[in-house]
Formats: sequence, C-alpha cells, structure tokens
Amino acid sequence: MKLRRAATAFALVAASAAVAVAPQTATAAANCSYTFSNQTPLVDLGSATYQGQSGGLYPGASNTRPAAHTQAGKDIALNHVLPRNAAGQVDLVNGKVVLISIGMSNTTQEFQAFIAKARQYPNLNTHLVIVDGAQGGQDAHAWADPANATWSVLANRLATAGVTAAQVQAVWIKEQYIGDNLGAFPAGAQSLRDTLATIARNARAKYANLALGYVASRIYTYDSTRSAGAYQQGFAVKWLIEQQINGDPTLSYGAGGVAPWLSWGPYMWADGLGSDGVTGGIPGRSDGLEWKCSDLESDGVHPGPTGEQKVANMLLNQFSTDETTVSWFTK
Repeated sequence: MKLRRAATAFALVAASAAVAVAPQTATAAANCSYTFSNQTPLVDLGSATYQGQSGGLYPGASNTRPAAHTQAGKDIALNHVLPRNAAGQVDLVNGKVVLISIGMSNTTQEFQAFIAKARQYPNLNTHLVIVDGAQGGQDAHAWADPANATWSVLANRLATAGVTAAQVQAVWIKEQYIGDNLGAFPAGAQSLRDTLATIARNARAKYANLALGYVASRIYTYDSTRSAGAYQQGFAVKWLIEQQINGDPTLSYGAGGVAPWLSWGPYMWADGLGSDGVTGGIPGRSDGLEWKCSDLESDGVHPGPTGEQKVANMLLNQFSTDETTVSWFTK
C-alpha cells in the first residue's frame, strides 16, 4: 500500500499537496497466469453461496438497493447535503460540498484518477470540492484509531484545498488489512466489517455534517496468495451495509446518528479474465467486466494506469447517476 502520487483536491481550480507516508513492504511479482480464481462475483452468485454465505450486494441475495434505504439516502442528499460555509452553515451561493476518500494506496491511486476524470466532467456541480484523503500504507487498523496520524494528514489536505471539516458531507471508503490477510472465513471478513464500521463512526465524529458514505472492495489481484482476502473483502462491505439496513443502532444515521448513511460505491471485483483465461471470452463477471494483468502494476495488486481508469469510470458513473448523489455531484 504505497502512495504513488501527491494528494489532490479541486473545485473550479485545482489545488494539490504532497504528503509523505509510511512505505509498504515489498510485494511479490504478479502471476499473470493467474487469470481466474474460480470465485463467483457477489453480483453473480444468485441463489448459490460461498462457504455457506449468500451473495448479492444487499439483503436477500439482491443486487438492488432496498427502496426504503434508497429513499432515505435520497432524502438526506436533497435536504442535508447542501453547500455550506466554513462554519457548516448552509450557503447556497458561496458554500461548498466536500467529498473525501478514506483508504490505502489502491484507494488514493484510484481516487486521484477519478478526480482527474471528474475535472473533465461538464456537468460537475461548481460547489463540489473533492479531496483525496487516502494514504499509502495506512490500512483499516490505522483509520480505526481516531488518534492516528492519518486523520491529521487528511485535516491538512482539507486545509490545503481551502475547505473545513464542517463542509465534509460525503465519503468514499475503500479499506482492507495489510496484505489482504483476513484469516479464516467468515470470521476474518466479519472482523473487517466491524473495523469498517469503526472507521465510519470515526469519520462521522470528526465531520459533523458527514451524511453519505459509499464503500467499495478490492478489484481482482494477480497475487494468488492475496486472492481470497481480496475476494472476501466484498462480504465485509456487504455485511456492513446490511447491518445498517437492518437497523443496527451502532450504525444509525441521520440527525443524531453515529455514522453516515452507507451504500455500495461501487462493487468492482470480477474474476480476472474469466474461467477460460482469455480476453473477450468468458468474462470475469456477467456484465463483461474483466481485469487483465496489464491493468495492474508489476506486483499484481496495485492498479496500473488502465486499472485506475476503469475504477475512475465506475466511480464517475455512480456519482453522476445515483439517486443519492446527483443532487450534489451534478449541476
């Protein structure tokens, strides 16, 4: 989990700041023959299970967000995620809406590619400021500690972008344990779920107006020793969101809540090139998404330029079309 680029933020004019972070330990070289893991993407599991656990992104093995949860997120977006001044008061003329990222090296690489793409998006809301808070080498354990330096680095990046904590209203979270080492399933994924919940609560405690959270899991990895953990991370995110949908008070949202409203944002894992290992043959998942070895860096774990662009495209598609984001992401 290494930081590849300087942190960036932008509104109408770009601002940037470089921040030194802890280096990631060496990773083995990619195994480009590892074109599929024989694991079924959550979106394709249907009535099948993985080690006894149902798939789908949402309760009932469904890939469709429950209507009531969508309506709750939409109401929050329309009524709360509004341009705010430095003190957090609504200011529809000069205020800002700040979207941040929280995560590790993959997260910062992908989010910075998204920032660059969003900068070219003609319908971007001029009140929106996007700040990359993700940092190389900072895994889920780091962000779960509210006193960890990761939060101070993010605070400095907000200041560099000319915005305040009171203007932060949406977050993209993509986190994992270092080395994708979750341990035995399902206990390991449940542990990550709980750590992600702590991160969400930490973020809400630090950013009083944080209202919406979008959580993602890893893309495919060509490191076979990390493959199971990368895949199982999807269950951690799935269970986190289900926990909130089912009304767990430790993830309550809205006025007086302790966490932002949470949703997938988006699910990006596909089984490499599919079971035939051929580009354009049997796809890695049913919608045609594939991950080539060339989409990743030489370690087979971090996204390369084409992988970053794939993620950036998926993020831009979600934020520009989702019912819970269009009111503040677009003009």
